[in-house]
Amino acid sequence: MKILVVNAGSSSLKYQLIDMDNESVVLKGLCERITFEGGVLTQKTFDGRETQDMPTHKEAMQLVIEAMLDKEKGAIKSMSEIGAVGHRVLHSGEDFKESVVIDDEVIRICEKNAELGPLHMPGNIACIKSCREVMPGVPMVAVFDTTFHSTMPQKAYMYAIPYEVYDKYKIRKYGFHGTSHKFVSEETIKLLGNKNSKLIICHLGNGSSVSAVKDGKCMDTSMGFTPLEGLVMGTRSGDIDPAAVDYLRVKVGLKPEEVVNYLNKKCGMLGISGFSSDMRDCTEAMEKGDERAKLAIEMVAYRVKKYVGSYLAVLGGADAIVFTGGIGEHSALVRSLVMEDMEYCGAVLSEKKNKEYSSGVGEISAENSKVKILVLPTNEELSIARETKILTQNK
Repeated sequence: MKILVVNAGSSSLKYQLIDMDNESVVLKGLCERITFEGGVLTQKTFDGRETQDMPTHKEAMQLVIEAMLDKEKGAIKSMSEIGAVGHRVLHSGEDFKESVVIDDEVIRICEKNAELGPLHMPGNIACIKSCREVMPGVPMVAVFDTTFHSTMPQKAYMYAIPYEVYDKYKIRKYGFHGTSHKFVSEETIKLLGNKNSKLIICHLGNGSSVSAVKDGKCMDTSMGFTPLEGLVMGTRSGDIDPAAVDYLRVKVGLKPEEVVNYLNKKCGMLGISGFSSDMRDCTEAMEKGDERAKLAIEMVAYRVKKYVGSYLAVLGGADAIVFTGGIGEHSALVRSLVMEDMEYCGAVLSEKKNKEYSSGVGEISAENSKVKILVLPTNEELSIARETKILTQNK
């Protein structure tokens, strides 16, 4: 069974075709500049880049299908080879607790929840509609970024605002990166050989989040009503006093509608370093003596450490602390800073293993560490494909 995994943004569309018989990637590609002039599709099997305007996601999907079917550079002979499509959808609201087979009612609910994710949901929905139009009869599944966190207890996801306001407007913590946290926690449980486990998953990239997972279920996570809450990220501020936000708005001269964009796009590592949101750039600059780059890296690691510490308290200890995502997998420096002085909780990092780690699943804890410290590459597309297979294989 081959499953097409689609991850649509407001002006982009990433896709992978996965053969579920051996969970291997047949091909993958990216459509960029959808709705703009000069749209570009890049597919792994292409030698170069195919350029064509894509006014809407419908044209993008049609171009993707043509690319997959291309006699010389494609990977399938007919659309009948695709058994199902898994769509990454940002927000489930409180309506869905797990992935669902898409029908008209699911789309209606997603449209209702679009205001909870105004930057991503319109593109998600547009792509689902386009796929259904150009691939009629193929079963499709919505895999939400938020549903893995739906097991959080109310005391964890509620904000201390009037209950009536929460009840009417559903203002609460939802959490994001759910497909990654789900995949990494499931793979860690396999490694440990014990479903009854306490895990702290650190998904660190340009966007970052930490989750506390007990017996395979999320107990808490760092992102909130939006992905802005929590850790210091590439361009996001993370946690900040709401009163400071209004003060900042006045002093910087921002309009009320500009504040959230400012905190999402102008802050984080970019705002502190003054030149880059990329951990690699900041690390290189720090090694050359740049103090602001050093501060940005230290702030990133310190905030992660604070959340790890709080989740140790939530879980009553941990069996494993797991690093994933672009930074989690590739920055030995950040991993070292996060795990520094954590011996008190039984987590002891092996600096030698940490520095020598290069790829794949790796254990970087010392021999005397009671808590396993792991690096485990995430695979959100495979997680979506697995969910899709479960829900559609008997359809």
